[in-house]
Amino acid sequence: MHLTARTRRRRKLKAEINVVPYIDVMLVLLIIFMVTAPLLNLGVDIHLPQSTAKAVQTEKEPILVSVDQDGNFYLTLGGAPREPIDADTLVRKVSAFVRENPQAPVLIGGDERVGYGKVYQAMVLLQQSGVPKVGLMSQPVQETKR
Repeated sequence: MHLTARTRRRRKLKAEINVVPYIDVMLVLLIIFMVTAPLLNLGVDIHLPQSTAKAVQTEKEPILVSVDQDGNFYLTLGGAPREPIDADTLVRKVSAFVRENPQAPVLIGGDERVGYGKVYQAMVLLQQSGVPKVGLMSQPVQETKR
């Protein structure tokens, strides 16, 4: 009996890897990645114009602001003839017109040879006038025959 008690106390060695700590580490890393992944996608939403743009159909006459190749501003209000205008007068006239017609669309047309800064300045002036949305005008592409 003495030998059997001694063999009972002595345990057999296990040749297994204990994976429980590895699973714990993996779950902690998974939670860290799940929490940090949405934070990596912060930024500004930008909606780029589509390539298959169609002409805008509006019931009201649009307010047209044009910039020529020399950077001069021109204004067309409600179907009136196009008139040259300076920046201060542009802000005042467009502001008064938008107060009377808040749903009137506002479009900017810039000559392709004018600097981007002048078109941007026109957009800033329209923003100062209280215009909520501004559209950009362009000409349709002319296909050349070969």
